[in-house]
Amino acid sequence: MKKDKASAPAAAIDKKAFRARTWKQIKKNKMVYLMVLPVILYYVLFHYKPMYGIIIAFQNFSPRKGVFGSEWVGLQHFKDFFGGYYFLRLLGNTLKLSFATLLIGFPIPIILALLINELRSKKFSKAVQTITYMPHFVSMVVLCSMIRQFVGSNGFITHFFTTFGYDGSNMLSKGSLWIPIYVISNIWQGAGWGSIVYLAALTGIDSELYDAARVDGANRWKQTVHVTFPSILPTIIIMLIMRVGQIMGVGYEKTILLYNEGIYEVADIISTYVYRMGLISREFSFSTAVGLFNSVVNFILVILANQISKKTTETSLW
Repeated sequence: MKKDKASAPAAAIDKKAFRARTWKQIKKNKMVYLMVLPVILYYVLFHYKPMYGIIIAFQNFSPRKGVFGSEWVGLQHFKDFFGGYYFLRLLGNTLKLSFATLLIGFPIPIILALLINELRSKKFSKAVQTITYMPHFVSMVVLCSMIRQFVGSNGFITHFFTTFGYDGSNMLSKGSLWIPIYVISNIWQGAGWGSIVYLAALTGIDSELYDAARVDGANRWKQTVHVTFPSILPTIIIMLIMRVGQIMGVGYEKTILLYNEGIYEVADIISTYVYRMGLISREFSFSTAVGLFNSVVNFILVILANQISKKTTETSLW
């Protein structure tokens, strides 16, 4: 009891000292805190505040009755989705598209960054960077319109493949070509922009490591394998963990702009299904339940990927 009584004032003093130190730091770095304030407000207003709307996934939401006046149905919408006709198809299409994008698209920015890093001419290097960055800044609507033109029945890509025996029809009408078109166009759009992170990591490598490797007789390839790649490996792992957390969240915008009813069977994914059910069919509660399922799976994947990375490589997000 005496120890408890003695520790109470000490704890109060520690809290008071902590508050004093915190307030002192805020006053000392007030401009920094002012700069970060808009970012904090953005996340609070547009990411955390809307979270209360998740409650409609467990209701038969009616805009007239509102969030707190709608009928409570519990897990009924989740049961309807899991037991529905489209569940396995949507899940399979989402996983196929995500894994194809991850396995083929993820290494490309790394390879591009390594190649740019090996260029001797700075002018040529900057030109390559500019050309590869450009598609990222093109509007998604414009980009998808260009893809439609390229792979249409009169598109130059279609004409090119007719020389190899293709029948000349619109490539987006072929379900078997959907994933290649999506993945390759994704690489074209994002490889240059994605390489920026790895180029930044490459600039942080100590030049003395290369000098030591050259002294040991390592050529350019061996320097890349034994110095460059291991140095940027932590960055690659962090980016991979973040990408794994998006496996179930393949962007619906591009899919909606490219697919058509003829290839729904292979192109329809969970995020486009949420869009159709929520905004077109006005099934607000059902679409929220599906979206919540998607988010929970992504969250679990991030946790698992982070824990696996932590145990195997000692590199993790937290």
